[in-house]
Amino acid sequence: MAETKPVVISLGGSMLFSQDGAINTGYVKEFSTMLIGLQKSGQRIAVVVGGGASAKNYAVAARELCGNEFYADRLAIDATRLNAKLLLATLGDHAFPKVIKDIDDSFHAFREGLIPIGAGLLEGMTTDTISALFAERLGANRIINVSNIDHVYDSDPKKNPSAKAFTEMTHAQLLALAEKGDDRKARTNFVFDVIATKIAARSSIPISFVDGKKLAEVKKAITGAKFEGTLVER
Repeated sequence: MAETKPVVISLGGSMLFSQDGAINTGYVKEFSTMLIGLQKSGQRIAVVVGGGASAKNYAVAARELCGNEFYADRLAIDATRLNAKLLLATLGDHAFPKVIKDIDDSFHAFREGLIPIGAGLLEGMTTDTISALFAERLGANRIINVSNIDHVYDSDPKKNPSAKAFTEMTHAQLLALAEKGDDRKARTNFVFDVIATKIAARSSIPISFVDGKKLAEVKKAITGAKFEGTLVER
Protein backbone atom coordinates (compact mmCIF):
# COMPACT_ATOMS: atom_id res chain seq x y z
CA MET A 1 0.00 0.00 0.00
CA ALA A 2 1.15 3.52 -0.75
CA GLU A 3 2.46 5.38 2.30
CA THR A 4 1.08 8.88 2.71
CA LYS A 5 2.40 11.97 4.50
CA PRO A 6 1.68 11.88 8.24
CA VAL A 7 -1.30 13.64 9.79
CA VAL A 8 -1.52 14.74 13.42
CA ILE A 9 -4.91 14.80 15.13
CA SER A 10 -5.47 17.11 18.09
CA LEU A 11 -8.37 15.28 19.72
CA GLY A 12 -10.31 17.47 22.11
CA GLY A 13 -10.92 15.73 25.40
CA SER A 14 -14.53 16.92 25.23
CA MET A 15 -15.15 14.32 22.52
CA LEU A 16 -14.53 11.50 25.00
CA PHE A 17 -17.28 12.55 27.39
CA SER A 18 -21.07 12.63 27.22
CA GLN A 19 -23.13 15.62 28.39
CA ASP A 20 -23.54 13.99 31.82
CA GLY A 21 -19.76 13.73 32.26
CA ALA A 22 -19.60 9.96 31.69
CA ILE A 23 -16.98 8.56 29.33
CA ASN A 24 -18.50 8.12 25.87
CA THR A 25 -17.21 4.61 25.19
CA GLY A 26 -19.25 4.40 21.98
CA TYR A 27 -17.42 7.37 20.51
CA VAL A 28 -14.02 6.06 21.61
CA LYS A 29 -14.76 2.77 19.82
CA GLU A 30 -15.97 4.47 16.63
CA PHE A 31 -13.02 6.86 16.56
CA SER A 32 -10.58 3.99 17.11
CA THR A 33 -12.20 1.92 14.36
CA MET A 34 -11.79 4.85 11.96
CA LEU A 35 -8.11 5.22 12.88
CA ILE A 36 -7.43 1.52 12.38
CA GLY A 37 -9.12 1.57 8.97
CA LEU A 38 -7.03 4.54 7.86
CA GLN A 39 -3.88 2.94 9.22
CA LYS A 40 -4.55 -0.21 7.20
CA SER A 41 -4.94 1.91 4.07
CA GLY A 42 -1.41 3.28 4.54
CA GLN A 43 -2.27 6.55 6.28
CA ARG A 44 0.18 7.45 9.05
CA ILE A 45 -1.60 9.14 11.95
CA ALA A 46 -0.50 10.50 15.31
CA VAL A 47 -3.03 11.56 17.94
CA VAL A 48 -2.61 13.98 20.83
CA VAL A 49 -5.48 13.77 23.34
CA GLY A 50 -6.84 16.64 25.41
CA GLY A 51 -8.27 16.61 28.90
CA GLY A 52 -11.95 17.47 28.54
CA ALA A 53 -14.24 17.56 31.55
CA SER A 54 -11.88 15.75 33.92
CA ALA A 55 -9.02 18.17 33.21
CA LYS A 56 -11.32 21.13 33.78
CA ASN A 57 -12.55 19.73 37.10
CA TYR A 58 -9.03 19.16 38.39
CA ALA A 59 -7.75 22.54 37.20
CA VAL A 60 -10.66 24.37 38.84
CA ALA A 61 -10.18 22.41 42.07
CA ALA A 62 -6.44 23.16 42.13
CA ARG A 63 -7.09 26.88 41.75
CA GLU A 64 -9.61 26.80 44.60
CA LEU A 65 -7.56 24.66 46.96
CA CYS A 66 -4.02 25.99 46.43
CA GLY A 67 -4.32 28.98 44.10
CA ASN A 68 -1.44 27.71 42.00
CA GLU A 69 -1.61 27.68 38.19
CA PHE A 70 1.35 25.31 37.96
CA TYR A 71 -0.59 22.65 39.85
CA ALA A 72 -3.72 23.40 37.82
CA ASP A 73 -1.66 22.62 34.71
CA ARG A 74 -0.05 19.54 36.26
CA LEU A 75 -3.35 17.96 37.24
CA ALA A 76 -4.85 18.77 33.85
CA ILE A 77 -1.88 17.05 32.19
CA ASP A 78 -2.51 13.94 34.28
CA ALA A 79 -6.11 13.96 33.02
CA THR A 80 -4.98 14.16 29.39
CA ARG A 81 -2.72 11.16 29.94
CA LEU A 82 -5.56 9.12 31.39
CA ASN A 83 -7.68 9.95 28.34
CA ALA A 84 -4.78 9.02 26.06
CA LYS A 85 -4.37 5.68 27.85
CA LEU A 86 -8.04 4.94 27.26
CA LEU A 87 -7.65 5.50 23.51
CA LEU A 88 -4.39 3.54 23.50
CA ALA A 89 -6.04 0.59 25.23
CA THR A 90 -8.91 0.65 22.72
CA LEU A 91 -6.52 0.66 19.77
CA GLY A 92 -4.62 -2.31 21.21
CA ASP A 93 -1.81 -3.64 19.01
CA HIS A 94 -2.37 -0.87 16.46
CA ALA A 95 -0.93 1.76 18.82
CA PHE A 96 2.51 2.37 20.27
CA PRO A 97 2.34 0.62 23.68
CA LYS A 98 2.73 3.70 25.89
CA VAL A 99 1.62 7.31 25.91
CA ILE A 100 4.28 9.40 24.18
CA LYS A 101 6.31 11.52 26.62
CA ASP A 102 9.29 12.05 24.29
CA ILE A 103 8.21 13.41 20.90
CA ASP A 104 10.99 11.44 19.19
CA ASP A 105 9.13 8.27 20.19
CA SER A 106 6.35 9.25 17.79
CA PHE A 107 8.87 8.92 14.97
CA HIS A 108 9.94 5.50 16.25
CA ALA A 109 6.27 4.46 16.45
CA PHE A 110 5.85 5.21 12.74
CA ARG A 111 8.91 3.12 11.96
CA GLU A 112 7.16 0.22 13.67
CA GLY A 113 3.94 0.86 11.75
CA LEU A 114 2.08 1.93 14.89
CA ILE A 115 -0.11 4.89 15.87
CA PRO A 116 1.58 7.16 18.44
CA ILE A 117 -0.76 8.55 21.11
CA GLY A 118 0.35 11.66 22.95
CA ALA A 119 -1.09 13.91 25.67
CA GLY A 120 0.06 16.83 27.81
CA LEU A 121 3.81 17.10 28.32
CA LEU A 122 4.74 20.25 30.21
CA GLU A 123 3.06 22.75 32.50
CA GLY A 124 2.10 25.91 30.62
CA MET A 125 1.89 24.06 27.31
CA THR A 126 -1.46 22.97 25.85
CA THR A 127 -2.13 19.82 23.87
CA ASP A 128 -2.64 22.08 20.83
CA THR A 129 1.03 23.01 21.12
CA ILE A 130 2.05 19.39 21.59
CA SER A 131 0.13 18.54 18.41
CA ALA A 132 1.97 21.26 16.49
CA LEU A 133 5.34 20.00 17.76
CA PHE A 134 4.40 16.43 16.78
CA ALA A 135 3.53 17.73 13.32
CA GLU A 136 6.89 19.47 12.93
CA ARG A 137 8.87 16.45 14.16
CA LEU A 138 7.01 14.03 11.92
CA GLY A 139 6.93 16.24 8.83
CA ALA A 140 3.13 16.10 8.86
CA ASN A 141 1.24 17.80 6.08
CA ARG A 142 -1.69 18.85 8.26
CA ILE A 143 -3.03 19.10 11.80
CA ILE A 144 -6.65 18.07 12.31
CA ASN A 145 -8.34 19.77 15.26
CA VAL A 146 -11.17 17.43 16.25
CA SER A 147 -13.45 19.01 18.82
CA ASN A 148 -17.02 20.03 19.58
CA ILE A 149 -16.90 23.06 17.27
CA ASP A 150 -17.97 22.81 13.63
CA HIS A 151 -16.05 25.87 12.36
CA VAL A 152 -13.82 28.66 13.55
CA TYR A 153 -15.97 31.75 14.22
CA ASP A 154 -15.06 35.41 14.52
CA SER A 155 -16.77 35.44 17.95
CA ASP A 156 -18.41 32.95 20.28
CA PRO A 157 -21.54 31.66 18.46
CA LYS A 158 -23.09 30.68 21.80
CA LYS A 159 -23.04 34.32 22.84
CA ASN A 160 -23.39 35.97 19.44
CA PRO A 161 -26.02 34.50 17.07
CA SER A 162 -24.55 36.63 14.28
CA ALA A 163 -21.05 35.18 14.63
CA LYS A 164 -19.38 34.57 11.27
CA ALA A 165 -18.16 31.06 10.47
CA PHE A 166 -14.97 30.76 8.43
CA THR A 167 -14.52 28.01 5.85
CA GLU A 168 -11.01 29.23 4.98
CA MET A 169 -8.60 31.55 6.76
CA THR A 170 -4.90 32.25 7.17
CA HIS A 171 -2.61 31.47 10.08
CA ALA A 172 -2.42 35.21 10.75
CA GLN A 173 -6.21 35.45 11.04
CA LEU A 174 -6.30 32.45 13.38
CA LEU A 175 -3.54 33.96 15.49
CA ALA A 176 -5.49 37.20 15.87
CA LEU A 177 -8.48 35.23 17.18
CA ALA A 178 -6.32 33.05 19.44
CA GLU A 179 -4.71 36.08 21.07
CA LYS A 180 -8.14 37.33 22.15
CA GLY A 181 -8.88 34.33 24.34
CA ASP A 182 -5.65 32.52 25.23
CA ASP A 183 -4.67 33.65 28.74
CA ARG A 184 -2.38 30.62 29.30
CA LYS A 185 -4.54 29.16 32.07
CA ALA A 186 -5.50 25.49 32.09
CA ARG A 187 -8.96 24.75 30.69
CA THR A 188 -9.84 28.27 29.58
CA ASN A 189 -11.74 28.37 26.31
CA PHE A 190 -10.03 29.65 23.18
CA VAL A 191 -10.24 28.67 19.54
CA PHE A 192 -6.64 27.44 19.31
CA ASP A 193 -3.47 27.96 21.30
CA VAL A 194 -1.35 31.02 20.38
CA ILE A 195 1.95 29.11 20.51
CA ALA A 196 0.50 26.19 18.53
CA THR A 197 -0.70 28.60 15.84
CA LYS A 198 2.74 30.22 15.60
CA ILE A 199 4.45 26.83 15.33
CA ALA A 200 2.08 25.74 12.56
CA ALA A 201 2.63 29.06 10.79
CA ARG A 202 6.44 28.91 10.94
CA SER A 203 6.41 25.49 9.28
CA SER A 204 3.48 26.26 6.95
CA ILE A 205 1.41 23.38 8.35
CA PRO A 206 -2.31 23.67 7.49
CA ILE A 207 -4.81 23.21 10.32
CA SER A 208 -8.26 21.73 9.73
CA PHE A 209 -11.03 22.37 12.26
CA VAL A 210 -13.79 19.78 12.10
CA ASP A 211 -16.73 18.73 14.25
CA GLY A 212 -15.62 15.53 15.98
CA LYS A 213 -19.17 14.17 16.10
CA LYS A 214 -19.15 13.95 12.28
CA LEU A 215 -16.60 11.20 11.80
CA ALA A 216 -17.22 11.08 8.05
CA GLU A 217 -16.05 14.70 7.88
CA VAL A 218 -13.10 13.94 10.16
CA LYS A 219 -12.05 11.17 7.78
CA LYS A 220 -12.29 13.52 4.80
CA ALA A 221 -10.09 16.06 6.58
CA ILE A 222 -7.50 13.40 7.43
CA THR A 223 -7.30 12.15 3.85
CA GLY A 224 -7.12 15.64 2.36
CA ALA A 225 -10.60 15.59 0.82
CA LYS A 226 -12.95 18.57 0.93
CA PHE A 227 -14.63 18.61 4.33
CA GLU A 228 -17.19 20.58 6.32
CA GLY A 229 -15.30 22.88 8.67
CA THR A 230 -12.50 25.45 8.56
CA LEU A 231 -9.19 25.13 6.73
CA VAL A 232 -6.32 27.33 7.94
CA GLU A 233 -3.31 27.79 5.69
CA ARG A 234 -1.06 30.54 4.36
